[in-house]
Amino acid sequence: MQDIRRVYRMGDTELHALAGVTLTIEHGEFVAIMGTSGSGKSTLMNIIGCLDRPTSGTYFLDGEEVSRLDVDRLAEIRNRVLGFVFQSFNLLPRTSAAENVELPMVYAGVPAKERRARAIEALTKVGLGKRLDHTPAELSGGQQQRVAIARAIVGRPRVILADEPTGALDSRTSVEVMAMLQAESDLGITVVLVTHEPDVAAYAARVISLRDGKIVSDQRQTPLRAAPPEASA
Repeated sequence: MQDIRRVYRMGDTELHALAGVTLTIEHGEFVAIMGTSGSGKSTLMNIIGCLDRPTSGTYFLDGEEVSRLDVDRLAEIRNRVLGFVFQSFNLLPRTSAAENVELPMVYAGVPAKERRARAIEALTKVGLGKRLDHTPAELSGGQQQRVAIARAIVGRPRVILADEPTGALDSRTSVEVMAMLQAESDLGITVVLVTHEPDVAAYAARVISLRDGKIVSDQRQTPLRAAPPEASA
């Protein structure tokens, strides 16, 4: 990213959510983006994830300048390059864990047999191989977030974007989620995590702090290692 700015206009008022962000994230990095409410971290995440466009500046993702692409091409990039994990899980309530994980592959045109096999593989990887047919209502919050992580990784993305993924979880389950994200990072997948919690950012190898739409610090650190989760019965 080079001099990324995002201005929201509401009548005669302008809100400068990002005020000139220049940032490079290398392949395979595990980066935490921190900041208080209103700092611009969610706006930055939305632009990184091709969910929003900058008002000005340039953004190259996987070697392609994406900040001015049309909506269809952005949707294709999101499906091919990116995997998303959200605080609220965003699972379909009346749909099984396996079907929730299959969903992005439906949009990508993956054949049904392959979709099922890859969904089972992803859910087994996050410890839910015996909960394939459970709906979200039959799963704990931590298990629902595991389903969301399986859905994010099933498309074999180059980048995982996690927006406050531990915000609705207790501390033990939060550590399990961080262990899963670290495991993906260990495989060479880039992980970008938005959080306001220093305890969560401690698991990242690099912490970028925002204030008033600007980067105020960018530091590398030795990350804490999270214990891997136990498989669910």
